[in-house]
Amino acid sequence: MILILLALMLTAVACVIAWYLAIYAPPVMVFVETFSFIHATEIGFLLSVLAAATAALLSVALVLTVLFKAKNPILCLLARAVFVIPAMIAGYALIHGVTHGAIDSAIALKLLCGTAGLITGIAALINLNGFGELAPQV
Repeated sequence: MILILLALMLTAVACVIAWYLAIYAPPVMVFVETFSFIHATEIGFLLSVLAAATAALLSVALVLTVLFKAKNPILCLLARAVFVIPAMIAGYALIHGVTHGAIDSAIALKLLCGTAGLITGIAALINLNGFGELAPQV
């Protein structure tokens, strides 16, 4: 019982951390994947970091440009999904990493991790909507 309470407390702390860091999940995922791809071609570490940082910045710029300029609601929904889905995956993985040793029940672990992923996705959507409110109203 104490381990379950400890797991729930750590989950709450991790959700608060994930809430504030949810907006950074997509650029980090783009950075890691781009770095892995380019570094595998044996170009070099510094050039791989530079290319990955450029790709991460371009991904953020592309999504924010779509949010600010697009008039099509489906395009805006897709741009929000580009940010929300990686944040949900990151929240799920974060909580799974914290609690997988403390909770023996696979069902309880999946429910807890799924809830945390959903909360992190909602946090990313709220943060992203805060950026969307900065756009000029037409």
